[in-house]
Amino acid sequence: MNQSFHTPLCDLLGCCYPILQAGMGGVARAELAAAVCEAGGFGCLGMVRESPALIAREIAELRRRTDKPFGVNLIPAATDANLFVSELDACIEAGVDTLIYFWDVVPDAVKRAQDADCKVVYQVGSVEQAIKAEAAGADAIIAQGVEAGGHIHDSVTSLVLLPQVASAVSIPVVGSGGFASGASLVAAMALGAQGIHCGTAFVATRESFAHPIHKQKIVQAQSTDTIHTDAFAINWPPHSPVRVIKTEVTRQIGDRVFGNDADEIQREQIAEEEGRPIYLFSTDSPLRSMTGELEKLAFYAGQITGEITAIETAADVINRIIAEASEGLDRMTSFLQ
Repeated sequence: MNQSFHTPLCDLLGCCYPILQAGMGGVARAELAAAVCEAGGFGCLGMVRESPALIAREIAELRRRTDKPFGVNLIPAATDANLFVSELDACIEAGVDTLIYFWDVVPDAVKRAQDADCKVVYQVGSVEQAIKAEAAGADAIIAQGVEAGGHIHDSVTSLVLLPQVASAVSIPVVGSGGFASGASLVAAMALGAQGIHCGTAFVATRESFAHPIHKQKIVQAQSTDTIHTDAFAINWPPHSPVRVIKTEVTRQIGDRVFGNDADEIQREQIAEEEGRPIYLFSTDSPLRSMTGELEKLAFYAGQITGEITAIETAADVINRIIAEASEGLDRMTSFLQ
């Protein structure tokens, strides 16, 4: 273990390196989360709007693959209230140590988790939400910049947002959005973070549950090939923009937006997942378990996609980041001599 990058955040979460794998719904299953944990990072199951039975199965499978600590990602503000309670109950019953929440801060969700001795890491997109999360009792904050892939909760870049959040709260802060290299880990720490949160880099790994077509899109895309749009609206609350790789679907809609009101979008089935219909303009991304017109789905990716040139293992990603970070520190030291 490279002690240079073992921060207090690592002690809080129980990992070796301050590299958190994002809880990407659908994509982040037990195989990926376990691989991240085994490589020294902090793995996370993306269980957004999943059934309690599936959550229990994925937790059990993850524990079969590793004995390291891990997190489960839920979204209180974007999940039916009854389903969220059932999801949380499943996590608590399984003895999950850390929950990672996203979107608007829901204080009661933090309290319920912590009453069950769960740590809570809250992912936010603004200083205001970071302050609310700390006041609600969160143990750490993930500050997400607009260059991130998937759902994005505000419009400020990581370079600006991260130091502002770090100054505004007293709990550990993690940088998210544009982080997938050793240099970015060093930069995040220089800006006040104790670690980084990576999504796109882990989508394009062998262990990811993403469909191969999604992984190849990320490898082939440049940083200028993503778009920030609210067209993919079905399944989420209003005004929930995402960053995806440009496709024929996004080119056809151009500047057209729906105000992210899913009720205004006609349901057109384009794929299925084990009998479940998948609609055009839904927030579903292509998974291994899906069939149909997958090219029309949302290919989530952040602007960091331009730095990802191969499908690696999760361990490859983590080892590369740590090695590059060490080189980056040495380079900075040489500049200052």
